[in-house]
Amino acid sequence: MHPILRLLILTAAFAAAPVHADPALEHAKKVLEQSILFDGHNDLPWAIRGYEAAPGDVAAYDIRARAPGEGQTDIPRLRAGGVGAVFWSVYTPPEAPGNFARTQLEQIDIARRIIARYPDTFTLAGTAADIRAAKASGRIGGMLGMEGGHAIEDSLGALRAYYDLGVRYMTLTHNRHTNWADSAMEDPAKHGGLNALGEQVVHEMNRIGMLVDLSHTSPDTMRDALRVSEAPAIFSHSNVRALCEIPRRCLSGWLR
Repeated sequence: MHPILRLLILTAAFAAAPVHADPALEHAKKVLEQSILFDGHNDLPWAIRGYEAAPGDVAAYDIRARAPGEGQTDIPRLRAGGVGAVFWSVYTPPEAPGNFARTQLEQIDIARRIIARYPDTFTLAGTAADIRAAKASGRIGGMLGMEGGHAIEDSLGALRAYYDLGVRYMTLTHNRHTNWADSAMEDPAKHGGLNALGEQVVHEMNRIGMLVDLSHTSPDTMRDALRVSEAPAIFSHSNVRALCEIPRRCLSGWLR
């Protein structure tokens, strides 16, 4: 028999053979159908802001198919991964002094425009009930997560305004100390954790219903926030210190 003909026959036989499902994958799919998988920190708004072809242009950065360039988030992959809800990170860099609030508002605007552009896929959510309703309607619920307390510019009023725009968690610091909390990435410590204003910020976050995010914070800031907070805190994108010794971590040896 001619080698090419043999190859064609073998290829056809392989294609017609029954595909045996992976039991673990099938189980995972069932779990995802019944549960809500939450992406706790997605940097798509920052990727769109820095998109070289059209900076900040939500329409140009189309995610209905494969994301442009090296982009890691698009609708096909969110759907394939069974993602049910997302915290869109509305990151504002702390390195350049001033204009924090302006950049923060622009980032919130980008995130909200992402949600609005794809109404069949996303919906803005402000509560757990909203997330459940999104799941029931076949959509992905979207909340906003601020990365870095510097963006409130020491103002509880700004904090409340960001909440009204959809922000549901705030990372107390990024890679720089704020005027009220120490970061894990800057030495030496400035406050020894949270100062009096920092405690007020945590209390106000508790009062309005904004999650306290302790990623990027120093160990003393973590301890102080957990002592002060009247609601559970989160670590949106951190590692367990006992497994990976890097500065952005949670205190696994202490949080027992």
